[in-house]
This record gives sequence, C-alpha cells and structure tokens, in this order.
Amino acid sequence: MSTAAEAREDQRIQQDVLAELAWDAEAQPNEIGVSVERGVVTLTGWVDSSARRWAATRCAQRVRGVRAVADDIEVDLPGSPGATDPEIAIAAGRALEWDSFVPAERLDVTVANGWVMLRGEVEFGWQRRAAERELRRLRGVRGITNLIEVRPPAPTDTDRMLRDVRRALGRAVGTERVSVAVDGDTLVISGVVRSWWERDQAERVAWSAPGVRAVEDQLLVGE
Repeated sequence: MSTAAEAREDQRIQQDVLAELAWDAEAQPNEIGVSVERGVVTLTGWVDSSARRWAATRCAQRVRGVRAVADDIEVDLPGSPGATDPEIAIAAGRALEWDSFVPAERLDVTVANGWVMLRGEVEFGWQRRAAERELRRLRGVRGITNLIEVRPPAPTDTDRMLRDVRRALGRAVGTERVSVAVDGDTLVISGVVRSWWERDQAERVAWSAPGVRAVEDQLLVGE
C-alpha cells in the first residue's frame, strides 16, 4: 500500500473509531483523542471509570482495519461519595460472592487509591477472567491487577488439551491460520485472525480449556 493510500486508510479508521465512541453508550461521556498510524490506534484523554476505559478500547477494536490498540486513557474519578477504597473493597467482595461461577472464598481483594489487586487460586482459567470482569464494572475502580493463579484439580493431559482446543477453535473461528502449542505451563496461540472479535474468541477458547494455567496470545489481526 502506498503512503498516500495508508494515510487515507488511517484517516478513515480514525473517523470510524470516533464515530464508534460516540455511538456506544457505555463509553459516554468521555474526552478521548484518537490517532492512527498504519492501522495502530492510540487512545488518549480521560474517562470517569475503569469500565468506560474498557468500553472505549473495545470500541476501537471493533472497527474494521484496526491492527492494534494502544490505550493511554487515564481514569479521572469524580469527587463524589461512594468511591472510597473500603467501599470499593466491600462492593468487590459482594460482586464476587454473587457470581456463582467464581469461588469467592478462595480469592482476596485489596484496594489502594481505587486500584484493585486480585489474589488467590481458581481451578479454571475462565474463572480468573470472570472475576476480573465482575470488578471492572464497579464504580470507583481505576484499574485491576489480576494475580489469581490457575491450579487445575488434576494433572493436565497435554495432548488431549491441545486436541480439544483445536477442535473448539475450529467451531469458533476456524483454525486454518491459528496454531496452538504448549510452552511449559503456558498455552500459546499464534497466527492471524480476521478481526479483534475472532482474536477475543480464540483467547476465550484457550482460557476455557481444562488444565490451562496460563495463555500467551500471539495472534495478529490482519486480512
């Protein structure tokens, strides 16, 4: 692609990302700037919650032609009651307890300056993701550090795990350009997918497999 064509494509992507941010109610209100270079989108500015920051990033990822997203958005919480660290910690504990798929009794939550630290152990990778997803929506949360460890209840049958993941990927996104391998305790997915939606689906499949302790996502988004 020529430089002029790349510039035109970047301009189109920028306009589309801005339109998507204006369209998505979960990303509003915001003060977000968008720049694009060779399909890589950089988001800057501020939002009033971690949930809106996440929504803004998802908006950019949904736009056709986006190859990667750099999130430089800051969370600027309004100075209103209900956003103190103790209150966030209480709300986080309740949110985990209400999720029947998350073993809340095995998790520990600490909060400092609006930043949530998650520790503990779960049996499946999808439980680790579910716990973080529950807390990301809470008011007052600036960000989350997820240190939950995945400890499968039984020894992992690596060959069976790889076979099951490949089959699941075939059902979800197709496997013609996605490879799966094991590196120590980590499941590595690599290759090229057509969209961020496919990338998310592939990562979801990888984390859902029994016996997976960690996932390294090396997938690229391309045509």
